[in-house]
Amino acid sequence: MKTRVLDSWAILEWINGRQPATNAVAHLLSLCEIGAARLHMSAINVGEVYYFLRKEYSQELAEAWRSSSPTLPVTIEVPTLEEIWDAAILKSLHPIAYADAFAAALAQKYSCALVTGDPELRSVAGLELDWIGPLPI
Repeated sequence: MKTRVLDSWAILEWINGRQPATNAVAHLLSLCEIGAARLHMSAINVGEVYYFLRKEYSQELAEAWRSSSPTLPVTIEVPTLEEIWDAAILKSLHPIAYADAFAAALAQKYSCALVTGDPELRSVAGLELDWIGPLPI
């Protein structure tokens, strides 16, 4: 069974309907619905999606995400204290956003790929990426 971690970049691209991320995320969600895949997402990244939608779009869109996110076939994980330390270590070692460190740490926890197109995450040595962003030029 395919296990993956979603970062906020993947979800925001999916919500905005930007390709190729939209089709890739939709495909992963459909695989989860039939039991052929597992998706995880850090609660930190779920909150990041919320604040971005609220700041850049509207309170209504952010609230729609807030109410719909628990209905997705994605396991939303609240980090433990140990996982917070793991993310903090990743942040201290790599030029990534703090929330991205939680997504990366969760992918490392499950020894699986992180679904993203965020170029910052390419800097994390040894992190497997399931790249759904535009191809670099």
